[in-house]
Amino acid sequence: MTGTTLVVGATGTTGSRTAARLIAAGHRLKAASRSAPSAAGADPVRFDWYDPATHDAALDGADRVYLVPPVGDLDPAAVMLPFLRRARAAGVRRAVLLSASAVPEGGPAVGVVHGALPGLFEEWAVLRPSWFMQNFTGGHAHAVTVRQEGAIMTATGSGRVGFVDADDIAAVAVRVLTADHAPGTDLILTGPEALSHDDVAAILTRAAGRPVAHRRLTRERMRDRLATVVPPDYAELLADMDRAIARGAEDRTTDTVQRLTGRPSRGFREVVEREWGLR
Repeated sequence: MTGTTLVVGATGTTGSRTAARLIAAGHRLKAASRSAPSAAGADPVRFDWYDPATHDAALDGADRVYLVPPVGDLDPAAVMLPFLRRARAAGVRRAVLLSASAVPEGGPAVGVVHGALPGLFEEWAVLRPSWFMQNFTGGHAHAVTVRQEGAIMTATGSGRVGFVDADDIAAVAVRVLTADHAPGTDLILTGPEALSHDDVAAILTRAAGRPVAHRRLTRERMRDRLATVVPPDYAELLADMDRAIARGAEDRTTDTVQRLTGRPSRGFREVVEREWGLR
């Protein structure tokens, strides 16, 4: 499949990796972000979900789009659906949406966009990855407390999660963006094993060579902690997601990465060592 792909959120965790893979494979790319970064092999373009004046230039010449929703917005459909209707009118034929394993079609937040996507595009897919492994190695709150306090703080109890490598998400994104036929469905992406946060802490302890503990908080304490850095409504949502993990909602693995890319998904220890430059 030939054409030009617009990557919205091209500086983010999955967007940057998807953009890099598309460029390396020789695909034409428009890299969209609020800062319009320069990227070798890409056409940088300024894009802001909340500034419709930036949308037409971003869409110009694109026939595929990778969509990263606005971060922390509890009603992303309000800005995303008008953009998607504009995209269809501008000639975009294929849309690939980044959602989450915890958010079903028609569910809250980006689930509304997921529900609308099949009515807007004949060629589409929704990526529903589990929680990112990179949450423990980059700039995420968990990674910060690991570095500063030697701790992970959650309300997940002993619940397990099929954490997934952001590079595996990007590999699947590139596949569904460039294949002859789009899946026309949602794809739940996980790593090879489901781990509790106690398991994660043990792996980080071995990799870091110093103790990392999982501190179990109540849902309410987690909500209050989150509310110091994000809006209260969003803190409620995140705390509820932790509670859902504690109840087993994310205790699963899938073979989607293997089926779409032809190779197994990467394990947590391997990814931690790679991200920390230990191998």
